[in-house]
Amino acid sequence: MKILVTDPISETAVKEMAKGGIEVDLKYDFPKEKIGEIIDNYDGIIVRSATQIKGETLENTKNLKLIIRGGVGLDNVDFKKAEEKGITVLNTPEASTIAVAELTIGFLLALSRFLPQATASLKAGKWEKKKFEGTEIYGKTLGVVGLGRIGKEVTQRVKALGMRVLGFDPFVKEVEGVEMADLNFLAQSSDYITLHIPLIADTKHLVNKELIEKMKPGVFIINCARGGLIDEEALYGALVSGKIKGAAFDVFETEPPQNNKLLELENFIATPHLGASTIEAQERVGAELAKKVIDFSKGK
Repeated sequence: MKILVTDPISETAVKEMAKGGIEVDLKYDFPKEKIGEIIDNYDGIIVRSATQIKGETLENTKNLKLIIRGGVGLDNVDFKKAEEKGITVLNTPEASTIAVAELTIGFLLALSRFLPQATASLKAGKWEKKKFEGTEIYGKTLGVVGLGRIGKEVTQRVKALGMRVLGFDPFVKEVEGVEMADLNFLAQSSDYITLHIPLIADTKHLVNKELIEKMKPGVFIINCARGGLIDEEALYGALVSGKIKGAAFDVFETEPPQNNKLLELENFIATPHLGASTIEAQERVGAELAKKVIDFSKGK
């Protein structure tokens, strides 16, 4: 079986696949927009978040049998079209769970105590203690939108930090230690809101102007899930007005962001899609990728 890899994966994964009899072709620097020209030379393709397997890239494929997305989301893969063409689509949903949950907690604390802003101020030669008076998260309410693997891991951690947790997920009836609520009540009652849901038609701009208007004044918002879940224009206005006290993104609607006004705001902090970017998570992703490719090659 011959596999094309267009986004970086761990060396361990490459070695394991080779041991399993898989021919692996690493083309990390190949132009993403031209992948459709070569994809049919392979039995399968491994991607992360940078490669789009949609449109013409999929349209003309005749030999491709397998698409594996290293990570959770599948919004960069047209899995319905792939299914129509008889192509198996897999992902690695468990591998990055801990890493994303921990980044969420990092954002939660960074927003509350202005850690990036205070660091930048100090490095600029200032000593602005009063300006960066923070907020304790103990006793506050966190609204968790999406109670899958990552949402549940976040819940466990913030409960240990003394937070009350409200949860919204139409597919989950109950989670231990979580008060289940509808989205409007969660918005009205939460001091912090964090998103852990996929990007699909029903969730695009789930956080919009109307929902923001229902939120408590001074709320903080975190998005380590998918760009596009939050209407960035509406968020910008709410951050400028102070309705939302601060926001933290690991993901954007357009990546990398181009001329994004959010990046001009002091009460907005962000990272360049680092959710799964830990040594441990990369190894877990790689191990899961290798196992699934080898299993697939054996007809499992």
